[in-house]
Amino acid sequence: MAKPYASEMEQLNATLDWLCQADISGLTKSLKASSDLPMVAIGSGGSLSAAHGLATNHRQYAGRVSNVATPLEVVREPIDEQTANWLLSAGGRNVDILAAAKALIDREPRQLTVVTGRDDTKLTELCRAHPFVDLHIFPPPAGKDGFLATNSLLGFTGLLQRAYISLFGQPEDWDEIVSVLRSMSDPAFSHSLDLDKHAAPLWQRTTTVVLYGPSTRLGAMDIESKFTEAALGSIQLADFRNFAHGRHHWLAKRGADSGVLALVAPEDKMLADKTMALLPDYIPKLSLDLPGGGAAGLASLLAAFKLTALAGLAQGIDPGRPGVPTFGRKLYKLTPPKTPKRKPSHGLSGRDIVAIERKTKQSVDQLVRSGSLQYWQNQLNNFRERLLTKTFDAIVLDYDGTIVETRSRLDPPSEGIVEKLIEMLEADIWVCLATGRGKSARIDLQKCIPNTHWEKVLLGYYNGAEVSSLSDDLVPNGEARAYGELHAASALLNVNGLICAISEQEDRNHQITLTAKSGYSAAHLYESVVELLSGAGLARLAMVRSGHSIDILAPGVSKLNVVDAVMQKIPNASILSIGDSGGLNGNDYELLFRPHSLSVDKISADPKTCWNLGSQGQRGPKILAEYLDAIICSEGSFEFRSGALK
Repeated sequence: MAKPYASEMEQLNATLDWLCQADISGLTKSLKASSDLPMVAIGSGGSLSAAHGLATNHRQYAGRVSNVATPLEVVREPIDEQTANWLLSAGGRNVDILAAAKALIDREPRQLTVVTGRDDTKLTELCRAHPFVDLHIFPPPAGKDGFLATNSLLGFTGLLQRAYISLFGQPEDWDEIVSVLRSMSDPAFSHSLDLDKHAAPLWQRTTTVVLYGPSTRLGAMDIESKFTEAALGSIQLADFRNFAHGRHHWLAKRGADSGVLALVAPEDKMLADKTMALLPDYIPKLSLDLPGGGAAGLASLLAAFKLTALAGLAQGIDPGRPGVPTFGRKLYKLTPPKTPKRKPSHGLSGRDIVAIERKTKQSVDQLVRSGSLQYWQNQLNNFRERLLTKTFDAIVLDYDGTIVETRSRLDPPSEGIVEKLIEMLEADIWVCLATGRGKSARIDLQKCIPNTHWEKVLLGYYNGAEVSSLSDDLVPNGEARAYGELHAASALLNVNGLICAISEQEDRNHQITLTAKSGYSAAHLYESVVELLSGAGLARLAMVRSGHSIDILAPGVSKLNVVDAVMQKIPNASILSIGDSGGLNGNDYELLFRPHSLSVDKISADPKTCWNLGSQGQRGPKILAEYLDAIICSEGSFEFRSGALK
């Protein structure tokens, strides 16, 4: 049997304690990766309210466009791949959220994050099978909610706002919010406002019009959700100004059956008071003044919880266990629509379709309509034919994002990838790496590759500034000083107020790395640095991007220096290049512009090279593992297995 709603309310303080203490470091990293992107927040039932809270936070803190969607909308509607998609589900067991996760994974958006409260579900299993998904599990201390989402909703919404504040605000901002929430969760809060007395006339009417402002939207959405799900009454929602655009007419015709509730933050006070004053006196009205600033959203959510409890008492319904009809259980168990499986069409395999759509950023149907599908099909076939008929002498790999996940860059490579690299080394094949890192890459690789093979492993540190074998502990030179034109650029950046405010700078002999600070856009940083250096006549310095960092390279620094080093070892060597950032300004762009190059993620528009032939719904090391599994080694060389990657 579901929990009584009163017992849910009694646990709110424990949930507040928990959400203040929970480790949000991983959640904050995911939000930082989303901060440059538009966001789609996805949830169903009570988690839909959490999605509204997340979308509001993204607009208010990150300043980016955000939208709320249900799982059905996600399954049925197209999405822009350059979006951050966040799935919220306390239980992680409902069929709708699982269908949405499957659909999004297949579409490979730039970011996909799942926040759930359980670790033993098909949802978490699916996420772990696709490591590019950011999975965060936060089991609420109150356990499973009753019929209505309460503690899990407060917990998830609070954790997300706390993470935004850690990126964009100050610690005291969160302390102030917690202070407000604790005062509101105290039963004395309702008594001090005589909330039960003032709200009572509303519950005598069948319809309640709920008015709100942008910062109290969350509470309004949750009132609609709870009142509908527990059958406490009919709710109409409108913000204070949209109400004036025709929605007020409901009261003119149905005022005898209606009441009006206003959730009022300080910034809406003047407008709310004027609006409520114009309504007829025979319509019961309640203006609930709430704290402003960053506390308004969560304060409105707690207000929604309290109003739900009062309405339940008035209606004789326990919102925590209102009773579920038989047809309701059957409705819940209906199978949602599935994303259509990619079936071979137009003479293309499922993998071919995915590869072409990645390359063109258009659907196969769009390419058919434009008459260009055959062109791209021919280009793909030609590229793969050249790849599969070639015998290679060496392989050059990017490191972060290719051999290891970027967000797990401090972790060692997977056993499968290491075993394949060792197999290649044992076959006397040169294994080379081109990385933006310094000696940390050498240290990590020395831990997993036997020292008998170190001489056959070449590393190009700092994007190819220094190249040496894995056995050479004297390289790279870690001196934190830039020379020549790079020194001039460093001095210029160090005195620029904007650049200093939004980034952290690290100098090396041949490279300057700028990392966007929490809450600042890497795209904005990149544009600002390009403008600054171009205006100073330093446009010769190359700039490459990787995640939230930008590398400024001295003249002559390139990952192609690793290729040149291999050529010195093996004149006219055939080399396979693999990386993850093959797009323009990506730090693998030059490396993957070579004829026999594969990407495990971002690709260029060049039809002759830099294709991503990995499985749908995968990226990074998972795709690298696919490529390596398709390789057959012989003495001193390797080739792809016949029929591979099709």
